[in-house]
Amino acid sequence: MSKILLVEDHDMNRDMLSRRLRRKGYEVVTAVDGAMAITMSTEEKPDIILMDMSLPVVDGWEATRHIKGTAETAGIPIIAQTAHAMMADKQRCFDAGCDDYVTKPIDLPLLLDKIVALLASE
Repeated sequence: MSKILLVEDHDMNRDMLSRRLRRKGYEVVTAVDGAMAITMSTEEKPDIILMDMSLPVVDGWEATRHIKGTAETAGIPIIAQTAHAMMADKQRCFDAGCDDYVTKPIDLPLLLDKIVALLASE
């Protein structure tokens, strides 16, 4: 069973998405801010991270740069989740180190396809 670290500060979004991912057979651990995501990426050793980019404490861009810049966690694929849908926003996510990108509201079938593809490439 693949482990997903879901980083989302909005309670309702976090709860809904984590339940839907668990129903699809994934183990889900959650973080509510970027600092917590950095810590949990090392402690939990997830197979993939779903990173909200607009987070308190440490934003998703900085958290992604830290995770990708640390040898122990650099190989964990990260999918950015953001309401920022402009091409420059997407590029900013890739520049920070994200491996893929989805816009909110989340299209679950699309997200699942991206998770499967990134896990298969590992």
